[in-house]
Amino acid sequence: MASNDDSRTLILDMETDDLEELSEYLDVLSSSTRLKILKIIERTPKTVREISAAIETSYENTKKHLDKLMSIGVIRKEAGLSRPTAKGVHPVWKYSLVPGGLEAITRSLGLFANLKLTLTDAMLAKKLAGVRETFAGEFAGLCPVLILLGGAEDGKVFPLEDESIAVGRADPAVPDPGRPGIVLGEDYAAVTRISRPHARLTQRQGVWFIEDCGSTGGTFVNGATLDQGRRRELNNGDLIELAKGAMGATLVFVVPGGTGAE
Repeated sequence: MASNDDSRTLILDMETDDLEELSEYLDVLSSSTRLKILKIIERTPKTVREISAAIETSYENTKKHLDKLMSIGVIRKEAGLSRPTAKGVHPVWKYSLVPGGLEAITRSLGLFANLKLTLTDAMLAKKLAGVRETFAGEFAGLCPVLILLGGAEDGKVFPLEDESIAVGRADPAVPDPGRPGIVLGEDYAAVTRISRPHARLTQRQGVWFIEDCGSTGGTFVNGATLDQGRRRELNNGDLIELAKGAMGATLVFVVPGGTGAE
C-alpha cells in the first residue's frame, strides 16, 4: 500500500539551468524512434545503414537521431568492419549502447521523478512522466533497481534480478557469499557485512519487501525504523538508509516507469 508520509522523499529545489538541461534530456528520449534505436543496438553494434533499414527511415534522419542520443551520452560510436562483400571488407562506424546505458537512463529518470524535485513547470513534469512511461513500455523487461546516493560509489545502480537479495558491506574474508547480494564497499563502514546481511530484499508476486536482519546500525525506510525480522513493502521512490551518518548507505528504490507513492 502506498504511504502518505511526506518524509518518503527528499524535497529539493532545482536551478533554472538544471530544469533546462532536464527538458533537453527529455526531448531526446521523447522520440519513440530513438528508443527503438536503443533497443536495436542494445546487444549488437550496428552501422547507420543497418539501423536505418531496421527503423525504416533515411540515412540522414537516422544519423540525426544517433547524434541526439550521443549528445546525452547513452550511445557511442567505434570503428568496426563491414560485412564481407565481393570487394572485401572495409572500416565502418558502428553504434552501440555505452556500458550501463539503459541503467543510466533508469537512474536519471527515476531520481528526477521520485525525489519530488520541485518542478515549477507543470509541462515539464508531464513530459517527464510521459517519457518514463514510454521508456518502460519499450524496455518492458527492465527490473526495479536500487540507486546508491552518496559515498564512494555514488550513483551506482543495483538491478533487482533475484527473488531474495542480501544487502551488506563486502567481507574481505568471504569474497563470494555464495548467494545473490548487493555488496557495498568498505567506505560504508556502518553497514553490516554481507556474510551477516544488514538487510534483505524479497519479491513476492511482483511486490518487493525489505527487512532488517539484526544489523548493528539499523535499517530505515523514509526515516522510519524497521523492526528486526519484520518485512515492509517498498513503493516506487522509497528512500532506504542502512545505518545513519556518513558511514551508512542511502539507496532509492526505483521501478522503471512506475509512479511514486501518493
